[in-house]
Amino acid sequence: MSSFPSSSSPRTLKIGIIGFGPFAQFLAKTIIKQGHTIRATSRSDHSELSVQLGISFFRNMDAFLESDNDVILLSTSILSLSEVVKSMPFNRLKGQTLFADVLSVKEYPREVLLQTVPQDCDVLCTHPMFGPESGKEGWKDLTFVYDRVRISNEAICRSFLQIFQTEGCKMLEISCEEHDKLAAQSQFLTHTIGWMLSEMEIGPTSIDTKGFQKLVQVKQSTTKDSFDLFCGLFIHNRFARQEVQNLELALEKVKQKLKERMNEDQDRSVSNQ
Repeated sequence: MSSFPSSSSPRTLKIGIIGFGPFAQFLAKTIIKQGHTIRATSRSDHSELSVQLGISFFRNMDAFLESDNDVILLSTSILSLSEVVKSMPFNRLKGQTLFADVLSVKEYPREVLLQTVPQDCDVLCTHPMFGPESGKEGWKDLTFVYDRVRISNEAICRSFLQIFQTEGCKMLEISCEEHDKLAAQSQFLTHTIGWMLSEMEIGPTSIDTKGFQKLVQVKQSTTKDSFDLFCGLFIHNRFARQEVQNLELALEKVKQKLKERMNEDQDRSVSNQ
C-alpha cells in the first residue's frame, strides 16, 4: 500500500466512457462539475440524458474512438467486458490513451486490457468502493482503490486520479491481486449472504430486532444490484470460490455444534428422569 502522491496542477481531461449505465452516470455528474469533458457510448441509447448532462453520446464505436479522448473509462458489466474490449477498433484511436476500468473485480480486467489494448496505451485498474447510494452526499472519506498497471504518461494518470482525490476520497494503491483477495472476503461475501436471504424470502416482521433489521437491509441493498453483477463477482474473482467453501464449512460447523448441544441436552433430560 502507498499514499497518493500530491500534485498542484492537474489538467482538464477529455474522458470517454464505455457503458453509460447508472454507475457511470453517477460518476459523470461529479466529473463534469470539475470541468472535464465527457463523451459516452453504450449499448442502450442514452442520448436524451446525455444532452441534459452536457455530454456527447455516440452510438458508433468508431466515431467514439476517433473523438480523441485522453482517458477511456470502462464501466461495462463484468460479464460483458471481454466482448466489448475485444470488439473495439483500436486503429481508430487518435493517439496514446489511458484505459481505466471501474469494475468490482481487478485481476480480470487487468488481464483483458493487457492482452487487448495497444502496447502504447496506458492501463489503470480502479475500483471506487462506493456507488449512487453511499456516495449521494459526496465522496469524502470514501475509498478509491487503484493499481497503476502500465503507466507511461504520468500527467494524464495523475490528473485522472486527482478527480477522486479532489472529492476527498481515501486514495488506496494496492495490487489487483490484493484487491480481489479483500473484496472476496467483504463485497462478495456480503452479496452472497444477501442473495441467500433473498432465496429465503426474509422480510420485516412486527418483532424485528436491530440485528434482523440489518439483515433485511443487507438483502435489500445487495439485490438492488443485478444477479449478473453477483455472477461476475464469483466467476471473475478467483478468491471467491474459496469464500463459498468457507461459508459452507462454517455452516456445517455451526450445525454440528447445535446437534452436539441438542444431544447433550437430551442426555441430561434422560439422566434426570
